[in-house]
Amino acid sequence: MKKECLCHIRSIYRMISAFEQTLQKQFGLNINEIMLLCIVSDRRNISSGEVAKEMELTHSNTSKVLASLEKKKLICRHACKEDLRCMKFSITKNGETLLANINCDHVELPECLKELISAEK
Repeated sequence: MKKECLCHIRSIYRMISAFEQTLQKQFGLNINEIMLLCIVSDRRNISSGEVAKEMELTHSNTSKVLASLEKKKLICRHACKEDLRCMKFSITKNGETLLANINCDHVELPECLKELISAEK
């Protein structure tokens, strides 16, 4: 791997980090919290294991993000009807309101990231 490639990856990482700081300032959430909120909004009554799989996070990291959103009252947990040891998660009204206000058109995306996203489509 050429050194230039690593420098380019570092540059992308910095842009993603700057983008995440913008999200944090505007909405009070980091990228994982916003992603999890979107997932819980789309798939009501989702288990933490399903969230972890969908987000490609460890169960430990998923638990931290779930706890953070729960503490902010953006999601709520409830016992699974089939197995009381299992917890399912749903979005709250506060979570729906916040998610409705998150509009990435108002968040400046670095040009390099726009190019990467366009290439994926």
